[in-house]
Amino acid sequence: MNAYLLVGLGGAIGAMARYAAGSAVGTFWRDPFPLGTLLINVSGSLAMGLLVGWFARTLPLWQNEIRLFVAVGVLGGFTTFSAFSLDAVTLIERGDLLGATIYIVVSVAASILALWLGLVLLRGSPA
Repeated sequence: MNAYLLVGLGGAIGAMARYAAGSAVGTFWRDPFPLGTLLINVSGSLAMGLLVGWFARTLPLWQNEIRLFVAVGVLGGFTTFSAFSLDAVTLIERGDLLGATIYIVVSVAASILALWLGLVLLRGSPA
């Protein structure tokens, strides 16, 4: 299948999943702190770690196609750090420097930790 089509289809699925997840969080979280984006970025990073870890263990023949569809497409459409950046700047512009700092530090640290955890879970040892 064409690489652009794989990425495009995956991206559409990821974007719809991102919207659904953000909307779901928004139904119970009314605070201006961008919890939905935080949860999406962390869970997407965990999923990426699991996927890459799985590739490292199995090396399927169709690895490139699944990587394009899932990693670049679905997860690329699901975890958008442009939304992260906008949320951080919005908090700063509102004068909520403590909230912005917490949001930035937790988003980055938890996402990296989640990706590492996914790799460790499927590779069996720390990277």
